Amino acid sequence: MARLCLCVNYAARLRNLNRKREPDPVAVAMAAELAGIDGIVVQLRQDRSDISDRDLMVLKEVVRTHLNLVVPLEEEMVKRAIHVLPDMVTLLPATEEKQGDEVSLDVEKNMDYMEEVAAALRANNVVVSALVPPDPQQIRAAARAGVDYIQLNTMPLSAVEDLGTMTEQVERLRAVAAAANKLGIGVAAGRGLHYQNLRDIAAIPMIEEINVGRAILSRAVMMGIDRAIASMKTLLEHR
Repeated sequence: MARLCLCVNYAARLRNLNRKREPDPVAVAMAAELAGIDGIVVQLRQDRSDISDRDLMVLKEVVRTHLNLVVPLEEEMVKRAIHVLPDMVTLLPATEEKQGDEVSLDVEKNMDYMEEVAAALRANNVVVSALVPPDPQQIRAAARAGVDYIQLNTMPLSAVEDLGTMTEQVERLRAVAAAANKLGIGVAAGRGLHYQNLRDIAAIPMIEEINVGRAILSRAVMMGIDRAIASMKTLLEHR
C-alpha cells in the first residue's frame, strides 16, 4: 500500500485569510500523525503567502513521520532547505517559470543546476525528489540528474470527466512509473488528487507515496481530521 502524506499548506492559507492563529498547520500536522498519516508535506513559497519560516522550523521539530519540504529550484530556497534538513526535498519549477499547479519541473532544461542541487542535498542525507510530468524524457533526465524520487504531477486528472480519458491518463502514469522504477527511481504522485480519483492512482503498484492536501482538509471540516484520513487510507487498502 502506498504511503499517504498530507500537505498542510491549505490550513496555513485559511489561517492567514482569517488573520488569526488558527487553524495552525503545526497542530493539523500533529493531529494527522495521530490519525495515522504517513508523512507531512509543506511547500515553502518565495513570498511566504501561507507557510512561514516559523511554521517550517516548528514542523521540523515536531513531525515524527516523514517531512517533505517542497521548494522552487532557486538558490535561496535550496539554501533554506539545506539549513532545515527535512527528510525529503521536492523541487518545483522556479517561481518565474511557474504558472499554476499544473506546471512541472523541466529537469532536462535545468540539468546542470539540478545535478548540483541534487548532489548538495544528498551530501546532507536529504532524499531528493522532483515534480515532473508523466513524460519518459523527463524521467530519464531525472535519473541523470541524480534524484532519488520523482513526483508525478497528477493535476490534469482533476479536470477529467469521462472514463475513457481517465483510463488513458492513468495508463500513461502507469507506464512512466514503471519506467522510473526500472531506472531505480522511487515514484510518488500528487496534485489535484481527491476521494474520487485516488483509487485509480493507488492501483499503480510502482507508486510508493501519494501526497494530498485540499481533499483531506476539506473533508476534515465536516468530519474531523481522523475520519478524513481513515476514509482516504481505506481507498488505498482496497485496490
